[in-house]
Amino acid sequence: MRSQILDVLTRKLEARSALSLSDKSTLLGLPITIRRYEARKDIILEGRHNNQCCIVIDGLLCRYKVIKDGGRQILSLHMPGDIPDLQSIHIDVMDHTVGTISAATVGFIPHSAIKQALQQSYELSRAFWLEVLIETAILRGWTASIGKRSAPARIAHFLCEYITRMRSIGLSDGVTCVMPLTQTEIGDALGLSTVHINKKLRELRRAKLVEIRAGQLRVLNWKELSDRADFDPNYLHLPLLKK
Repeated sequence: MRSQILDVLTRKLEARSALSLSDKSTLLGLPITIRRYEARKDIILEGRHNNQCCIVIDGLLCRYKVIKDGGRQILSLHMPGDIPDLQSIHIDVMDHTVGTISAATVGFIPHSAIKQALQQSYELSRAFWLEVLIETAILRGWTASIGKRSAPARIAHFLCEYITRMRSIGLSDGVTCVMPLTQTEIGDALGLSTVHINKKLRELRRAKLVEIRAGQLRVLNWKELSDRADFDPNYLHLPLLKK
């Protein structure tokens, strides 16, 4: 059971990096503690010391910060295979919170075990470092979108990215996928009010581009949606998209 769970991480890293049988054996041998969380629960708190990394086994997680007046900014979304707090290996105190969006299964691996594995293999170290670099590239994409795109284009871009990332891990056919985020949470990710999100989603639905209903996202016209978003998936660095 433990090796099957760690296989989620192995497959994620192997999609971008060449891992030897020894590297994969090392990953599958990492000690891991599995915990199940309900939706919208904090699992790693800002300001706390962290001595382990978490791996998303199933469900959807996010990183976020809350400012003084109580407003929340969602900084990133994390899907199965992601390690939302990999930087905590070298940063002693968390500067943001990690929480669940949907019910989720999360695995925790001690920093000491990860450091030992990375010291043993250059390729493993490179694979983990590459994940950090790509996560940073996605953050740059979000920053550009929030800073310069109009609200409709921002929402369209967010939805294009979401379903593209879900497709890359086999959780979407590129047309439909689970969408557990509420309109408030989408607004928290995009810096828009819930009222604005609701209005613009209705406009996208009336234009027959996309709809979100009963926790499901359905893209009705990918070309028009991605054109409106000016969506170029290169910043995601997904092997699936480089064929």
